[in-house]
Amino acid sequence: MKIATWNINSVRLRLDQVVRFLEEEAPDVLCLQEIKCRNDQFPGKPFAGAGYAHQAVSGQAGYHGVAILSKAPMKEIEAERFCDNDDARHIAATVAGVRIHNFYVPAGGDIPDPDENDKFAHKLQFLKELEGRFGGRGRSKIREVLVGDLNVAPREHDVWSHRQLLDVVSHTPVETGLLDKAAAAGGWTDVARALIPEPEKLYTWWSYRAADWRQSNRGRRLDHIWVSPGLEKAALAGGAGAVRIHDRCRGWARPSDHAPVTAALEM
Repeated sequence: MKIATWNINSVRLRLDQVVRFLEEEAPDVLCLQEIKCRNDQFPGKPFAGAGYAHQAVSGQAGYHGVAILSKAPMKEIEAERFCDNDDARHIAATVAGVRIHNFYVPAGGDIPDPDENDKFAHKLQFLKELEGRFGGRGRSKIREVLVGDLNVAPREHDVWSHRQLLDVVSHTPVETGLLDKAAAAGGWTDVARALIPEPEKLYTWWSYRAADWRQSNRGRRLDHIWVSPGLEKAALAGGAGAVRIHDRCRGWARPSDHAPVTAALEM
């Protein structure tokens, strides 16, 4: 099972890019974040035409929003609320016996102080609830995957400069600590770092502000694929080549600032 995650930063604006990615990479499941449209505005027909007739969408007007596209039928589709908000940041579905959770964690604004920045306070609360949502599961054999734009680059080599970004939102110690707690509480394995350990640099996001994003290469790894203990063996069986960051998509015309990430599970 090949699973992909991509913050597309407006699915209607980048519809052709999503179809191109589906045709070239053919994942079994693609999870999208920041679709930025209501459910009735989601461009489902072109995706169905590309072989992804099974779709689950949780959207809203203009902001956020998540969706799952699948070649195979989905069941038990559910969108959960976090932080008492209906802001379309989660959707889950079961595909071929695997429970898939697709998240878009709040970005958190620019000021890394919850007392001065409500957006940062929201992000920290969301990460705490993420820990609680899957806490206590331990080494259960349940087969689950958690993917999405988690908006945290947790490791030293997940950013272009650990020292310079320690006080920048997405890499502050309080955020990385909360994400680590969420991973530990659910017994999750971070597939990319399990297969491609540090000190190798891994990035999935590059700012639009860079005149030449590839030349400057000041990236961060904000997009993640985690697996539960019941899928750890399947996720790691393929070795380092089983996980890929498709940075070529960042170089397409009018791209998202995020690149898609795929992981192949040897079921």
